[in-house]
Amino acid sequence: MTVSPCRNNFFVKHKDLYQFLLSVQKSCLKNDCKQIVSISLDIDWVDPLVVLDQLTQANEINFYFENKGKEEAIAAIDAVAKLQVDGQERFMQAEDFIKSCLKNIVNFGNINQPFAGSHFFCYFSFFDQNSQVNYPFPSATIFLPRWQIAVKNQHCTLVNNIIVNARVDVQKIIQNLQNKLKLIDSLEYHSSKLDYFPVKYRKKPVTNSAQFKRSVVSALEKINSSRLSKIVLADALDVKSKNHFNLYKSLDNLRQIHPNCYIFSTSNGKGQNFIGASPERLISIHNQQLITDALAGSAPRGKTPAEDAANANHLLNSEKERHEHLLVIDFITQRLSQLGLLPRILAPRLRQLSNIQHLWTPISAVVPTNVHPLKIVSQLHPTPAVAGAARDVACAEIRRYESFERGLYAAPLGWIDSQGNCEFIVGIRSALIDGDRARLYAGAGIVAGSDPEKEFAEVQLKLQALLKALV
Repeated sequence: MTVSPCRNNFFVKHKDLYQFLLSVQKSCLKNDCKQIVSISLDIDWVDPLVVLDQLTQANEINFYFENKGKEEAIAAIDAVAKLQVDGQERFMQAEDFIKSCLKNIVNFGNINQPFAGSHFFCYFSFFDQNSQVNYPFPSATIFLPRWQIAVKNQHCTLVNNIIVNARVDVQKIIQNLQNKLKLIDSLEYHSSKLDYFPVKYRKKPVTNSAQFKRSVVSALEKINSSRLSKIVLADALDVKSKNHFNLYKSLDNLRQIHPNCYIFSTSNGKGQNFIGASPERLISIHNQQLITDALAGSAPRGKTPAEDAANANHLLNSEKERHEHLLVIDFITQRLSQLGLLPRILAPRLRQLSNIQHLWTPISAVVPTNVHPLKIVSQLHPTPAVAGAARDVACAEIRRYESFERGLYAAPLGWIDSQGNCEFIVGIRSALIDGDRARLYAGAGIVAGSDPEKEFAEVQLKLQALLKALV
């Protein structure tokens, strides 16, 4: 086997790494402590989804995140540090956990490359407490992965986070890293052929159509009596297959079918995964520049260019859809202002996906260094795009109307690095996968003028997009 130049370099450099680890160990011995060493290495291009598929063990938590439009994908496997909490303080506890870990991390390698250095992966549930006792994910999970592999514009970076203490075997660490690199090197790029196996499903709606429409009618009465101006009602669909769902193939299908969405997957290390293709970014921060999406108001795509343009035109000019959209813009700008940020509203546009189109207004702001990304996440979640307005009233009503646990549905998932850069999305158009069973989620925003039939049809349209990808 020919050794790639990257690999050759690694063997030369591995003397530096050995010395570096020894010096960290020495200081651990002296100060009776342990430290996390974050090793970043450039490697030959590999598909992070293939790495996730091949390297994940069933009992390890993991995270996958891909945005084809940005030419980036990242897989995080296993945890060296992890926090799982429930309750109202979850965002603050997550922020404290990240800050205390960062005090204890030393870096090796070039951390100026995209996705080099330590990244923390976070997923939260919609409510700060799950009411369903056996829901498989806590309301907050934050972890620093043992292995992280990321691609940005064809550039590939491997990060290995390890705990070093006085007793650790430094040579073994180097050996492990070499073995892992060999293994990654041997992974053939699986060309993404979309082999759709005709999967035999049994589908069972969690709420029947009459029930959902009744909820819409009841919500409209509350809106007319002006306790609420909007509520998002979700529906769920249970699917049972003859075989276990193939997570890798399903994610591969999602990225083929929805190239302009965020493809994500997270595992709890107990056999359950939450996956989806979300069109909605909650926040992304890069070099202190924040951008967030106001995404609300929808119409189906047309079967012909003329029908498509007519649907888009109707969406742009519909008073109901624009009102729903404006509620989200107002909420986001108000919330950012409360944190002392100065939001700028960019020009509105259409976000056109394979089967649906949305009104979309990006909003930007500069983030001062003393405002942690999770402060912004906790301030924005849940937006009226996934809950309603007024938010607290809407959330209480959601609990009343929906017979199932939202869990991670419509909640923030993403990553934060040591510099305060981050990317969080909203986990909509998603499914909870458990062996041969899956529960799919989708929702619709109800405002004055909503039609129960149309809202039900919109939810079915969103569910179909996900169902099509599962194998």
